[in-house]
Amino acid sequence: MMKNYNFKQKTFELYKEALKDVEEVFGSYDEIREYNQLKVLKAFQDERISDSHFTNSSGYGYDDIGRDSLDKVYARIFNTEMALVRPHFVNGTHAIGCALMGNLRTGDTMVCISGAPYDTLHNIIGISGKENIGSLREYGVNYKQVDLKDGKFDFDKIKEVLSTDSSIKLVHIQRSTGYGWRNSFLVSELGEVIKFVKSVREDVVVFVDNCYGEFIDTIEPTDVGADLIAGSLIKNIGGGIAPTG
Repeated sequence: MMKNYNFKQKTFELYKEALKDVEEVFGSYDEIREYNQLKVLKAFQDERISDSHFTNSSGYGYDDIGRDSLDKVYARIFNTEMALVRPHFVNGTHAIGCALMGNLRTGDTMVCISGAPYDTLHNIIGISGKENIGSLREYGVNYKQVDLKDGKFDFDKIKEVLSTDSSIKLVHIQRSTGYGWRNSFLVSELGEVIKFVKSVREDVVVFVDNCYGEFIDTIEPTDVGADLIAGSLIKNIGGGIAPTG
């Protein structure tokens, strides 16, 4: 490499030192990658996926074993009761919107305990300051927000909000940093706050926006108590290949 790229010996030695410094960190990434690879393969094996599952269907969806089995594979990977995986979700925001609208009704309140959500969700929730046509707000769903405290969950404020408003039916958590400067939440941090939320209000649905979070750990939010998660195939889980989903 030194000969082909005309590197000096000092530069090459610096490269080796830098590589050694990050070896432990990169090694942990490799372990996570290998674990998740085997987890996915086992899900395919457990559902007995074969070439017949990749054949074309009539387009109506009836008796489409490929589609049904894909949902089951995802359910195994994410340790959930069910999964819904479709290319018709154009992005993560679309999937999140469906999750929110499927669980909230007129008079209900959702509370986001990780601060303001992605800007793209503002129109769906109805907090964009515009007409909000077709938004949750137009359908009579209220919104509350608990801001983070130094980048961490504000447990005291979360307890106060949940304890004083019986109309809250869904707790929304955005795992990724989004457009903010905070760190993304680890699964262990999500598990801690989910356990706390359930101790205050066992009846609420805890929803996690898991975009950018899939496969960066050996467990997912649903392994630590999340009732529902949504993600995007155009990010981690699609491997940079899927155009939608």
